Amino acid sequence: MKIGIYGYGNLGRGVESAAKYNTDIEIVGVFTRRDPKSVATLTGIPVYSASDILSFKDKIDVLILCGGSATDLPEITPALAGEFNVIDSFDTHAKIPEHFARVDKAAREGGKLALISAGWDPGLFSIARLYASSVLPSGKDYTFWGKGISQGHSDAIRRINGVLDARQYTVPVAEAMGAVREGKCPELSTREKHERVCYVVAKEGADLQRIEREIVTMPNYFADYNTTVNFISMEELKRDHSGMPHGGSVIRSGVTGLAGEHSHTVEFSLKLDSNPEFTASVIVAYARAISRLAARGEIGAKTVFDIAPADMSPMSGEEIRAHLL
Repeated sequence: MKIGIYGYGNLGRGVESAAKYNTDIEIVGVFTRRDPKSVATLTGIPVYSASDILSFKDKIDVLILCGGSATDLPEITPALAGEFNVIDSFDTHAKIPEHFARVDKAAREGGKLALISAGWDPGLFSIARLYASSVLPSGKDYTFWGKGISQGHSDAIRRINGVLDARQYTVPVAEAMGAVREGKCPELSTREKHERVCYVVAKEGADLQRIEREIVTMPNYFADYNTTVNFISMEELKRDHSGMPHGGSVIRSGVTGLAGEHSHTVEFSLKLDSNPEFTASVIVAYARAISRLAARGEIGAKTVFDIAPADMSPMSGEEIRAHLL
């Protein structure tokens, strides 16, 4: 399978690293909006200008789009979905239906296949929620993220005028998580489940009050949470916040029995040293599935709900049944 990497930040480098563990994948190249001569890849794969992407239409099986969800992917994915089989990690949950519709239209018009919102949430966590709610229809879902750095939220802060760099930690509220694990099925607001802690490096002379106000009132990202903004130096950011850990849990509490007398808890959890590298590994597995489905003639947009697990695996059906079933 020949893949292209469109965008070369943390996620793009993660995709490049993931190819080491997926021997059925060849990376054709990285496509960047920066000067290609200024970009050095981890493994020496070639770098091209994003403006040259259309000249690779017959050389790439799946184009992996590694932009941010705040401003990049809403424009890039529909623009390229009619030209390539594409996959993105769009993670603004509230706007997924709108994004899906735009990408589906573009992909169908171009006769191509697109997978949106691949990663671990949305992605693997989405599947965990679907499985658990299907098995325990009488119950309640809870999703807790972190403690860890959210790439999308950090990127959203960096887009604010006057910000040089930023890291945003999503922190689950321990009391809320404990009550859920005990099967108490509490009613929890968004604000009661998580808090957001931001570390921001501002440009010299920037209006710190304005930056803080723009962060805490940002729709879909911070407005619904208790958010703390800490302004620090670039040296402190590099020293104390250079890693990219993350993780979380999907928990569903439900009941069975004629009178609902038996309670059950289903939990799927992740603990990640590197959010972008793990996310990239998920995307590469789904890219394999998209390549296979496209070869079968499927077109339009899909989500992780539409992909059979067997299509993600490099193993044959016989191997999967023998070793994993």
